[in-house]
Amino acid sequence: MAFKRRPPTVPAPADPEQLYRILAGSNGGPPALWIHQGDVLREWHMDHSDSKDVAIELPTGAGKTLVGGLIGDFRRRTDSDRVAYLCPTRQLARQTADKLESYGIPSVLLTGQATDWNPADRARYIGAQAVAVSVYGHVFNSNPALGDAQVLILDDAHAAYNATAGPWSLQIRREQPAYLDVVSALTEAIDPLVLERLRTNTPNGKYLANVYMASPIGIHAAAQQLESALEGAAASGTIDKNAKYALIKLRGHLDKCLVFLSYGSLLIRPLIPPTASHPGFDSPRQRVYMSATLGAGGELERVFGRPKIKRIAIPKGWDQQGTGRRFFCFPELTTDLSKAPAGVDDWVASTIKEQGRTVVMVPDKYTAEEFARTKIPAGIEILRASDVEDDLSVFTSKDSAVLMLTNRYDGVDLPNNDCRLVILADLPTRGDLQERFLYSALGANDVLEERVRSRVAQGSGRATRNSGDFSTVVMLDGDLTSFCGRRDIQAAMHPEVHAELKFGFENSLETDSTEMTANIRVFRRHDKEWLGIEPDITADRDTLHRQDPPTSPQLQLASRFEVEAWQAVWQNDLPRALNQARQALDALTHGQASKRYAALWYYLASCWASRLAISTGDTSLTKTSRKYYEDAKQSARGTTWLAHLASPAETGMNTTPDQRDPVDISAARAIRKAAPTIGHAAKFKIASATAREGLANKPATAYENALVYMGQLAGSDESYGNGSATAAPDANWIFGGLSWVCWEAKSEALDDGELGVENVRQAGGHLRYVAGKRGESIPSASAALLMTSQKRVHPAAISVAEDSVYLVRSDVVLDVYDRLIRAWNILRARGLATLTEDDVFTALSTEGALPSVWIAEFCKSPMAALTLDSGGYPLEP
Repeated sequence: MAFKRRPPTVPAPADPEQLYRILAGSNGGPPALWIHQGDVLREWHMDHSDSKDVAIELPTGAGKTLVGGLIGDFRRRTDSDRVAYLCPTRQLARQTADKLESYGIPSVLLTGQATDWNPADRARYIGAQAVAVSVYGHVFNSNPALGDAQVLILDDAHAAYNATAGPWSLQIRREQPAYLDVVSALTEAIDPLVLERLRTNTPNGKYLANVYMASPIGIHAAAQQLESALEGAAASGTIDKNAKYALIKLRGHLDKCLVFLSYGSLLIRPLIPPTASHPGFDSPRQRVYMSATLGAGGELERVFGRPKIKRIAIPKGWDQQGTGRRFFCFPELTTDLSKAPAGVDDWVASTIKEQGRTVVMVPDKYTAEEFARTKIPAGIEILRASDVEDDLSVFTSKDSAVLMLTNRYDGVDLPNNDCRLVILADLPTRGDLQERFLYSALGANDVLEERVRSRVAQGSGRATRNSGDFSTVVMLDGDLTSFCGRRDIQAAMHPEVHAELKFGFENSLETDSTEMTANIRVFRRHDKEWLGIEPDITADRDTLHRQDPPTSPQLQLASRFEVEAWQAVWQNDLPRALNQARQALDALTHGQASKRYAALWYYLASCWASRLAISTGDTSLTKTSRKYYEDAKQSARGTTWLAHLASPAETGMNTTPDQRDPVDISAARAIRKAAPTIGHAAKFKIASATAREGLANKPATAYENALVYMGQLAGSDESYGNGSATAAPDANWIFGGLSWVCWEAKSEALDDGELGVENVRQAGGHLRYVAGKRGESIPSASAALLMTSQKRVHPAAISVAEDSVYLVRSDVVLDVYDRLIRAWNILRARGLATLTEDDVFTALSTEGALPSVWIAEFCKSPMAALTLDSGGYPLEP
């Protein structure tokens, strides 16, 4: 008889833990759940089974595939839900399907072209007889093949940035004919100077990497022309298929998008993916986000376009201990290569040749090509991500090969002996043009730090997938080295990674490259010699605890309103969008949140208010728009992106009567208020002479006291010293929320001495120290000034320098002081009691003593950009 009998009905399990007890009787998985897996499943079942969005943080090696699989299978069995388990790559989807089957969880692998799927496998998923295992692209798609899921398990959610934005991201490369057609359609939305740079066939090299944003006001006005240009390009085949698919989602919504432009490409997309308008993602009853690194700054909410995602915290024990062991090496910090950086290429090449199979991760195609040309030995095969998408053995079966991954820091697992060398080259901040704009043009580094930390942590862990794994991780490029060397960045990492980074820095500094190579060999052998070192790292790890950056609470709070604002924009509800933007700004401008990221939101609010003013005739909204624009200008100080939005569409929209620098205005007001006290004849004569003597000599106490007095003369609202605190700046000049100037003064240092790493690292933490003490965010136009008479600089000091640190010489300080004194003498001659702000402004301007002048002079020599001659002496900028 060919008929199949239905097996006896098995009662639905009471919870996921009971489900696994049933499965464990006959599956090929572990005999029982780990304690922490049970804890997570219990919390999900008791507190979050009805939540629309819930995130679970489980580090590598903690068994998150089983946890996610049990949640999905429990919902399938108890509620007959169609469940889709999504992975970033086909290779990981295949691994996941195999694991689920070994655990006894019925699954079907649905990857590749949907038209090629086995109809029986699809039927098992539709009938809730098996969990579908697939990739993000089959949900985040203009025509999702898995658009009918009722539960989504989203694995490696930290790696989903490109996938979630993809359906609404229309990119056109310069070599495509449509590029210049679209640029022409946006002429009224682009600054004429930028437009000229984009159109030229002989670009100035320094502009090639710049990313600009087109005016949203101009985009709104030109939306019809833009859509016509894109429709024509799609019909003529002058854009690729991905752009055609994106146009399907963007059609009728182009006026609600942002446009980012560079010489090499352009990108049209909303700031935050409008996933609420995408039924394949919005309709499921629950979305479960599985990640090894969730973060706490709203990154997950912004990436997935969800206002609020509830979280199940990392289990106790796993918050301290990680998986495997990484030995971080920073060759550019070694005593020899730091002085002769040209030798780094040869060192890397010899290390690759000796170690064999190597994974190299780079942020973009240009870096990949440069790395291949200069650092990979001749004769070693180079493989790309596409080569191993379906079969990693193409790489792991070779004795020697380089797997080059471009802008991909997850999705490739190389456990055991598959790979023992991982190389990260350059800071991973060059994703799509929006990300590049936020990082390089806007300077909103703190809003991206969570993403960058995740990429560094995940990329460095590609070859440490279980407790017995180990791999050397070589970090290249000054920006990446500086990022990993920052103590606040290390503190925000998992304690295991934090301890490994500290160990790596300690064993890169004051070490030559030959010793580093010897250390790598010891680590690779992993014998008794290394095992004697291992306790040093674990002991340090056990004293560390992850500390979220101080900006995280505000960024997390703001993310909800940012998402809701963009949802409102997508629905053409500008009044609601403006209200949500105001609430986002309330969060972003409170405490220590990002001023530069707030500048973008001020600008967007200005554009939305302007559009509302035009459409409603409400003149009060015009004033609102101008006020938001002024706030954007103040928050964007120190950047140029807003100046590059001077498009014809915005001409005259936001003109203001006072174009003076806000810090100069603030200083003039403060000096006028304090003048009768500071400028009193007898007091001024003695104090000014004492301070000049202090600045002209070496004793530290006198020098630091003189800096505090100088800050008062310069017009700071507050000027104070370190209060004998070891980590505090020697002097702090606070110009309200506009600018801070923090001093690290090495006045007693010997002229023939050498400025070292620790002094530079200490200066790099000064602004954060002040922000923590004041409970405020760091103004964008702030600087940490390191004054020293030491003529030479250790090359490694440049590698660990943060962007905010500037090298200042004592003669420059003394010159500015003398100009301030001359300006004060002008004021005293005019009569301190009757001074106006204009009088003060004029006196400071006459003597070149305005903050906008001396700040620029003090910031001429950024530490991170110094160039040294062969003797370690900085060359003039």
